[in-house]
Amino acid sequence: MPGGWNASSDSPELRAAGIIVPIIFSLIFLLGTVGNGLVLAVLLRNGQVKYNTTNLFILNLAMADLCFIVCCVPFQATIYTLDGWLFGAFACKAVHFLIYLTMYASSFTLAAVSIDRYLAIRYPLKSRDLRTTRNAGVAIIVIWSLSLLFAGPYLSYYQIVHYHGVPICVPIWEDQRRKILDILTFVFGYLLPVTVVSLAYARTIKFLWTSVDPIERISESRKAKRKVTKMIVAVAILFCLCWLPHHLVILCFWFGHFPFNRATYACRLASHCLSYANSCLNPIVYALISKHFRKRFKQVFTCLFFQNKNRKKKKRVGNKVHVVNVGKGFTNSTRGFYGGNTEVTQVPRENTRRRDTEGANHARAWTHQLQDAMVSAQKELLEEESLVIAGNLLAMTPPRRSQECLTVHYK
Repeated sequence: MPGGWNASSDSPELRAAGIIVPIIFSLIFLLGTVGNGLVLAVLLRNGQVKYNTTNLFILNLAMADLCFIVCCVPFQATIYTLDGWLFGAFACKAVHFLIYLTMYASSFTLAAVSIDRYLAIRYPLKSRDLRTTRNAGVAIIVIWSLSLLFAGPYLSYYQIVHYHGVPICVPIWEDQRRKILDILTFVFGYLLPVTVVSLAYARTIKFLWTSVDPIERISESRKAKRKVTKMIVAVAILFCLCWLPHHLVILCFWFGHFPFNRATYACRLASHCLSYANSCLNPIVYALISKHFRKRFKQVFTCLFFQNKNRKKKKRVGNKVHVVNVGKGFTNSTRGFYGGNTEVTQVPRENTRRRDTEGANHARAWTHQLQDAMVSAQKELLEEESLVIAGNLLAMTPPRRSQECLTVHYK
């Protein structure tokens, strides 16, 4: 690292980091991808976010974490394993921009959901008109807009430079500008959201545990709200603890004594791993605290695995599906035919040939009946025409019997 602690590529510290960090980042990637993917599947599967503002914010938090894991973690893991940055100048800028973009989005979302929880518990009736999914969607748009605004400078903050012939991705701003941007990031991306979260949950918890509710039904509802609040508070605490070392290292670098040696290298490494691990911890919190999420997780797993197993069994057995479409108005004593019905049955392969033969026989029988009906009707019409031509009858109406016959057979 330029201007930092010089360590040879074969030093024990770098060799240890080259082994430990990829393992940690691989676990973060695996747990984060599966966990946040399950959260999205649970919330989107049965419309869980349609009428619930808290679930909508949790969905937004899961999307930010998943974006961070997929777009940032794999690239950042190579810093400790490869000699230089091999992904080009665009990835150098984009990866670091996305790191801070998702960090801002997560912190702002946690602040918004803390306010939402406070209003839902402290003013459950008065806040109904304010706590709507539409307003929550507007809040999420504002969150990502502010995140883009605050993370935008990082598009020019990092750039590729060559150090001893090796391309590396490092900050290129002068020290004063870097110092100002890092302070602003700490204040708006960490300090203010954490302050809002702390105040909101402090007042929420105080109200939940000190107020007395005389109505039993509302008390049960309050117990459910306590569980949701407990889960969100745990998520907020984890965010504060995971990102605090990262900001402390930066502040110590600018305002304290932070020499580049083995100890500080280990601190920077631990702070990176801890801040990145935050993106995979939220689904674990949901599963540990919320019975609802545990139940939904099991349902998603059951649907995925059992559907695949059923499809494989169907392919192995080789069942054949027959669709029998019966015309409206035909009735017969033959088994399996009902007026106006469409039956879908699954028939094993060994019985298919026999039932196909029966179906063919029934078709032939119906064909013969239709042909006989047509012949008899034509004969009666010919007889009537001959009578009219011969002049034997002055007025001739079609016999009622022939009309009924035609109605039956051509209906």
